[in-house]
Amino acid sequence: MTVPWPPTYYTSEKHLALEHARIFEKSWLCVARASQIAEPGSFVRVRAGREDLILVRKPDRQVRALVNLCRHRGAALCTEQQGRFKNSIRCPYHGWSFNLDGHLTSAPFLHDLPPETKERHLFTAQVTEWLGYLWVNLDPSAPPLMDQIGPLLQHRFGNADVPSRYGCEELEVAKEITYDVAANWKILYENFCECYHCPTMHPEICQILPSWRTGYGTVSGPEGPKLEGSLLADDATGFSLSGKAAAPTLPGVPPEDARTFHGILLWPNVHLMFIPDHVMCMRFEPIAPHRTRVITQSLFHPEAIRTPGFTPDDAAALVDVTAREDFEACERVQQTTGSSYFEEFHTPHESLILDFRAWVHDRLYPDTEHTPAERSA
Repeated sequence: MTVPWPPTYYTSEKHLALEHARIFEKSWLCVARASQIAEPGSFVRVRAGREDLILVRKPDRQVRALVNLCRHRGAALCTEQQGRFKNSIRCPYHGWSFNLDGHLTSAPFLHDLPPETKERHLFTAQVTEWLGYLWVNLDPSAPPLMDQIGPLLQHRFGNADVPSRYGCEELEVAKEITYDVAANWKILYENFCECYHCPTMHPEICQILPSWRTGYGTVSGPEGPKLEGSLLADDATGFSLSGKAAAPTLPGVPPEDARTFHGILLWPNVHLMFIPDHVMCMRFEPIAPHRTRVITQSLFHPEAIRTPGFTPDDAAALVDVTAREDFEACERVQQTTGSSYFEEFHTPHESLILDFRAWVHDRLYPDTEHTPAERSA
């Protein structure tokens, strides 16, 4: 089945700006681990669409998401990636100071300035926590996170609350790898929507998850997503390059999942993998039409991490080698998007791509039923 998306969807700066405005600046985005700002005053800078945000832990332990822009002359308030504020955020340009709620507290000669100056508080974004991650949304009127991801969880897992079994809030990052991929974010996301390429490209992961040799993974199947996940190979004890478990099974994982891999895509920027002894999180950040930053994190139980001899490398290596194979293929697709002959054909194995494209299209053009090809004509 052919689904027409014009090549400009992968190459145009103008189109990426539209995606930022209507998708990444209107959706809940997974941006950081809550543990990165565990102490009051601690902060981390993150990106949400085209905006630079400061996530800061207040004295009452709540998290505030502040736009990194002084309300005086627009200077960036903070240039450090991570750190700790004492009691306020002070702009180094003219000395305007804001408390950790983002309220203006002082400025040079404030008594000489118009009264309304005192109301020039920092712009803020919504922020919430789920699975130990911080999620932000720049849209002040956006509904709660679960309104966005709930249908995806329901579609993939039915009524089962699979993510809660893995105790993600308690897990710690044991390994993090960042990739700079020369491909559009949608090409990458579509790659993870299907496993039709797995038998051809991924011998390592198919060795561990034999069912993937059928061309169907856990996120797609002949009848759509499959609740039961994918079983490890008979001779494998864990999801790793060697096939060995890297740590004991996580405390909350039930016996029926002790040898099962579950995967889910949470549009627009997350791919989660639930594995008996750890969890993998992959996040996507569009940088340019032809460039995407991808961050992968291997999450393990703190007791496992502190066990003598523990290493996450074997487990992380399986995702790393698979991801690099994927990224090379995605870059090959990106290289041809400027061709006048560029077109696509989708097999039944790739049906989830159609769902993803419909989701993207509904957010870019909510008031039209035109196909992307008709809009570009």
